[in-house]
Amino acid sequence: MEGFLAALAISFGVIFVAELGDKSQLMALTFATRFRPWPVLLGITVATTVVHAISVGVGYGLGASLPTGWIALAAGLAFLAFGAWTLRGDRLTEEEKSKAERTSRNAFIAVTVAFFLAELGDKTMLATITLATQHGWLGTWIGSTIGMVAADALAILVGRWLGRRLPEKAIKYGAAALFAIFGIWLLADAIGQLT
Repeated sequence: MEGFLAALAISFGVIFVAELGDKSQLMALTFATRFRPWPVLLGITVATTVVHAISVGVGYGLGASLPTGWIALAAGLAFLAFGAWTLRGDRLTEEEKSKAERTSRNAFIAVTVAFFLAELGDKTMLATITLATQHGWLGTWIGSTIGMVAADALAILVGRWLGRRLPEKAIKYGAAALFAIFGIWLLADAIGQLT
């Protein structure tokens, strides 16, 4: 039990600090300006749980790393598409607006997919792999997942606060710009890894 608690505490601390200012924390902030907070947090939690399970499996079981260059390339293209989609925008009827406020499925899916792609090959995934090679897999998995979700929950709170204070047009252009920056960042990382 002592090894489990040590792995839990160490992985929580390392991943929480690594996530502060990371692109996925900025993504959480961006999503929180556009969607209700619970679907965003749930999407982050599901994606993080899966990615960190993969990380722990790789680190603990295989001691190898994933081909992150191709994953970063796919994620970069997806983020550029998210940015274009955000700029294009959508027009909703009053009935659709009412329904959108009640439903959270589309936001949950968008956030889950975006975070899953962004986290594959990210520094927090690599840190989790490294931690799993040195500590127990269960404590590392739980601690790293909670650490990342806690850091991103802070970003959601900031995003909701900004969403109430900024005009919709500023949020739309800001979100599109952030998605484009994430996309370019991931593409540059992919090119660096693949060359």
